[in-house]
Amino acid sequence: MKTNNHEVIFAIVNSGFAEDVMDIARDLGVRGGTILNARGVVKEDAAAFFGITLHEDKEILMMVVERDIRDQVLNAIYKEMGMAKKAKGIAFSLPVSDVAGLAPKIEAAAEEA
Repeated sequence: MKTNNHEVIFAIVNSGFAEDVMDIARDLGVRGGTILNARGVVKEDAAAFFGITLHEDKEILMMVVERDIRDQVLNAIYKEMGMAKKAKGIAFSLPVSDVAGLAPKIEAAAEEA
């Protein structure tokens, strides 16, 4: 189904914090997400320049959200899980042009169209 009202939010956090991010997002209306295990890489001099300690083990939480709640979700993630916090998280969104099989709400909208 073609859509212009959804975005995917990626939240990259230290290992063990993705569920906390999901809890924040659920409070704002996000119904679910997918957690991927990952490993961060960066040059040591870049870490020193930014004054951060690197944890190699990361989790990436991907959530498809309605565009009208995107900014609220991103701001809440930043506030609770940002680089200044223990999770050392970053979050960003990308537009979604097509969706399939996400939830009954989306499928019902497709049937109405």
